[in-house]
Amino acid sequence: MQKTLVLTGGSSGIGLAIAAKFLSNGYQVFNLDIQKGEHGQFVMCDVTDHETVVRVIADIASKHTIDALICNAGKHVSANIEATSEADLLALFNLNVKGAFSATQSVLPSMKDANNGVILYIASEQALVAKSNSFAYNLTKHALASIAKTTALDYAKFNIRANALCPGTIETPLYHNAINRYCEESGADKKQVHAEEAALQPLGRIGQPEEVAALAYFLASDDASFVTGSLQVMDGGYTTG
Repeated sequence: MQKTLVLTGGSSGIGLAIAAKFLSNGYQVFNLDIQKGEHGQFVMCDVTDHETVVRVIADIASKHTIDALICNAGKHVSANIEATSEADLLALFNLNVKGAFSATQSVLPSMKDANNGVILYIASEQALVAKSNSFAYNLTKHALASIAKTTALDYAKFNIRANALCPGTIETPLYHNAINRYCEESGADKKQVHAEEAALQPLGRIGQPEEVAALAYFLASDDASFVTGSLQVMDGGYTTG
């Protein structure tokens, strides 16, 4: 029987790579996003709207058994706590954290009925360490790690596994946008900044979305059936020091 993945934020970057990976392995993928992506069945859904998420996932669950949920929708704001407005904090929390809360709450009835399921949160290496000018983002990624751990404990009796995948610096459109903004503001050379970012990683390079997708697929597979409540780091060794 074909398996079903519900994916939030699957239209670009890591989410796009995840959608492609699961499709290539026979999954049916529902991509909940506000912009259409290249892979999977696109479902227009603003994950900051709790009632919309509940309605969309209930509709999917009425027709398909949801085998996996991957909460990937999110964004970054570069600012320390003084430079973070209340509006920015709430917007980041609503997307990065509340979106994951709404999606998780919505898939659990289907997974409990099936006595099986996998939930994966795309967190960050910032769920483990701090970075400067990243107050609100860091807070939200720690929150996702907490959601993964508590959900793993609460739903293990239903054979539902929950983990947080914690990528480091990954070459996505968001990464390039951040580099471009920095170069515009500082006058720095983009190639040099990119090289400096790569040099910060012990492996000497930036990660690729397809690498994150491969780990996500493994964590959703039966090969990882004893893995739950974990923070799976993929950061080129950045957090080892």
